[in-house]
Amino acid sequence: MGSQGHGQVQRWQDRWWAVALLVLVVWVGIRLAFDGWSGWPGILVGGIVYAGFMTWYVMRRRRRDARAVGTDAARVPELERRIAKNGELPEGPAEQAAMIRLIGRREEKLRRNRWWAFPLLGLVFFGIPAFWVAAGNVGAGLWGLAFGAAFLGWMVWFNRRFVRRMAGVRQRIEGVGGGPPTGPAGGAQGFAHGAR
Repeated sequence: MGSQGHGQVQRWQDRWWAVALLVLVVWVGIRLAFDGWSGWPGILVGGIVYAGFMTWYVMRRRRRDARAVGTDAARVPELERRIAKNGELPEGPAEQAAMIRLIGRREEKLRRNRWWAFPLLGLVFFGIPAFWVAAGNVGAGLWGLAFGAAFLGWMVWFNRRFVRRMAGVRQRIEGVGGGPPTGPAGGAQGFAHGAR
């Protein structure tokens, strides 16, 4: 596994309750902004249900990623953060190999989901506000369109930046490990056995 020494230290933002609280606050805030205070009990109940589902989904994804790349679930957010910030590389060869495998996993998911994810998000973020405008709620529709355009623009920018940073981290790790990449994950298999 190679991450036992690091798995004990986890940022509070990465814990399940912090994920649930963040989703709850964002959900309730957005719904209150659009619907007003009159329906706050239903909004709160819906937010709790949605936060529970999203927390379960995020934690399940972390456990699956951890099993696939050979590290602890608590380490996955830290590895992702290091990739996203293009920061320091993990110290040990096993951690570096786990990061390479995580990069390979993210690249594969991006390739597999690219053809449907952005069109679906575009339909949601532009279709629903257009429906609001057509139904006569012009203010909410225009706000929704502005939010959708800003959010999709941010997602495209973030996605491109993350892909560039994944490639940069992969090159830096494979340069440290020496030798050409081997194995299906772009160097993960060969690196784990042949590093330093």
